[in-house]
Amino acid sequence: MPDNALSQRETAILLLLMAEAREFTNPELDKQFGLEISKTERQHLHQLKLIEVGKRGQAFTHALTDDGWARAAEIFREGVPRSSRLAARALEAVVRALVSGLQRYMERTDSRLAEIFGREEDLPPATTAAPVDRPSAAEVAAAPIAILETSVAREPARPSEDVETMIRKAYAQLADKPNAWVSLTRLRPLLGDAPRAEVDATLRRMIALPDVRLVPWESQKSLSQEDRDAAVIIGDQPKHRILIGA
Repeated sequence: MPDNALSQRETAILLLLMAEAREFTNPELDKQFGLEISKTERQHLHQLKLIEVGKRGQAFTHALTDDGWARAAEIFREGVPRSSRLAARALEAVVRALVSGLQRYMERTDSRLAEIFGREEDLPPATTAAPVDRPSAAEVAAAPIAILETSVAREPARPSEDVETMIRKAYAQLADKPNAWVSLTRLRPLLGDAPRAEVDATLRRMIALPDVRLVPWESQKSLSQEDRDAAVIIGDQPKHRILIGA
């Protein structure tokens, strides 16, 4: 097979590491998923720069690189090739990892399965917001300070679409070439007073878009505290860099 082609098990390994979003040793993989990465698979995936290989004690560690995240995301979006049939054990490992990742997402976002898997036409209509009480002219004259505070408290939150636009503009300003990686350490200061929680929520939503990728740094040892503080947590893993394609 071509050097860059993946075997069925290698495909499963990439999807599993993507779903778990952290590094694994073989004993951990075997205990949790009943799947181990062979020496041949480890060498091939490392040669393709799809996984980063390290050591923890006597055991090898395996984690996705930037290219590995991109390849796994491509497989996830496009689906396993029809001609490829994963072995039952490998398929079971992937399914368990994906279910585990889905559960973490639901707990983090307080989502329900019906909201994730339901079709848009089957979901209940959005609840109409209750009308906001407006103070009378006499109340304004009698209590200007209290009404000012009420107005500020009732100001609607900035819609996430606005934050996404800000993120895209900041990325375009920082990217020195098409499909360049930009660190969140450099990007966040360009977002003005956008609330951190709203920025993070928008980044978590954007990672599902076909033109957006968010990945961790390959070498965690080289990170500064500023880099760690700027990261966004997605799937229990900090992401430090963003790429927005054309």
